[in-house]
Formats: sequence, C-alpha cells, structure tokens
Amino acid sequence: MTNTANTDSPGTASVRGIDISYTDRGAGYPLLMIHGHPFDRTMWDPQIRALAGRGYRVIAPDLRGYGRSSVVPGTTTLETFARDLAALLNHLDLSVVGIVGLSMGAQVALELYRLFPDGVDTLTLAATTPHPETERGRRDRQRMAARLAAEGMAGYADEVLVGMVSPANAREMPEVAAHVRAMMCAAPPEGAAAALRGRAGRPDHVPLLPRVSCPTLLVAGREDPFTPPELAESMHVLVPDSVVEIVEGAAHLPNLERPERFNGTLRRFLERNRTSVRSRSA
Repeated sequence: MTNTANTDSPGTASVRGIDISYTDRGAGYPLLMIHGHPFDRTMWDPQIRALAGRGYRVIAPDLRGYGRSSVVPGTTTLETFARDLAALLNHLDLSVVGIVGLSMGAQVALELYRLFPDGVDTLTLAATTPHPETERGRRDRQRMAARLAAEGMAGYADEVLVGMVSPANAREMPEVAAHVRAMMCAAPPEGAAAALRGRAGRPDHVPLLPRVSCPTLLVAGREDPFTPPELAESMHVLVPDSVVEIVEGAAHLPNLERPERFNGTLRRFLERNRTSVRSRSA
C-alpha cells in the first residue's frame, strides 16, 4: 500500500467513541496538520492546495469539539486530543507521519510526540508556547470557557480577530479576516469551552523539548501578540535539531496571513528532512 488518500472528499472516522471529520488529500509523504483554537481544518486550506498531490498526502482533521467532529462537553485535555489523532492515524493505517500544528494545535503536536515519539518523522510548531498556564491564565481560561458556553462565539470572535491577524492584514486582506472570523463564529461553544478548560491545566512541555529528536521547524509571526517570536527563539535553544522562521507581516496565523512564505518555508524544511515514510501495511 502507498501513502495515498482514499478520496478528495471529507471523511469521517469513528474512533474512541466519537466521530472525527477530516480531509485526506494527495499522495506521498503523509502530513498531519492540527488546527488551533477556535478554528477548524479549513485553516489549512492554503497548505492543502500547495502540498496535496505534489508529493504529499495531507490529513487535516477537525479536532473533537470543532468543525464537523463530535462535540463532547466538559473538559478536553491535550492528551485527549492527541490520543484521538493517534486513533485517526491508526484508522488510516499510518504509523509514522510528519506533524504540523499551530497554536493549540502545536501543543497537541507536542503531546503526540510525548506519547508516541516513534510515530513522528518531522515536527512543525507554529505560533505556540510549551509553557504551562499561569495561575492568572488558568482563571482567565475558566472564565472564558463559562462565557463561551453561555453566550456563544460571536462576541469573542470580534474581540480577538485583530491579534489573530495583524491590524494591517485585517484591513488589507478582508477575505482572510472574514475566513478567520467565520471559523471562530462557527466553532461549537461547548467544544471550544471544553478545550479552554483543558488548556487551563495543560502540562509543562519545556522538559520535553531537549528530548525531541526529530527535525523540528519553529515558526512565529513577527507581530503575534499571543505567542511572540521570542518564544520560538527560546524553544530553538532547547530543541536539538531545530530551525526557526520568523514571518514578517504576520500575527498569530502566519499560514493564512503570509501563505506563500509559510508554504515555501514548510516545503523546504520537509524536503531537507523527511524520510521515506510508508503505511503500516506496506
């Protein structure tokens, strides 16, 4: 069996008691792309267009609680997300993949590496932090979770849109800003709230970084107010086989704000570092 997607249409996998909706497109090196909060798999549309069918098989799932995947109220930890994705990869008969994650998705990627290091060939971490939440941050996330569950997503989306994308990009790239806002507004409130509760108690991944043995790309937007470039630089010091890319003219979503730069950087990194990954039954 080769690493070839079954269909260009969205798929659904029933794993771990939930349904995960996912895009599986292209053939070649398998690449799992993990979206952030409060988005869905469509945040990777520019990357899917650039990579799928050009030597890459791109798998982009909706995490539980987001997009078209099952919503499970309560608390969803990073470990829960990671084990869901491991089950999805098993469903797809993939034992080793490259992983790309952004923001919360990058924290899930680190958790996947912690749990299943032998299954990660390359690692790309964008716009993220490995640090545990502060006491104030824990309180803020719990309060925001309660608010989203009670009020829905629209007010939150309006408040954080500028920041997710830079002020200049919000003005000059209205189609990108509209896509970002639409994803946030469409996120199921209970799913987003469950993820916030889980991230309030997220683990400290800093001790994991020196043990990351696969090639790692660290990406940050120059104007990111949530995870500034200094975080990527500090991770670079700790991850042995890592490179850093600071994307000018981007805030928290460099893959959408500067897709050509992001795609080119990702492609060059993968072409230098990927191995020949085959499916489990090959």
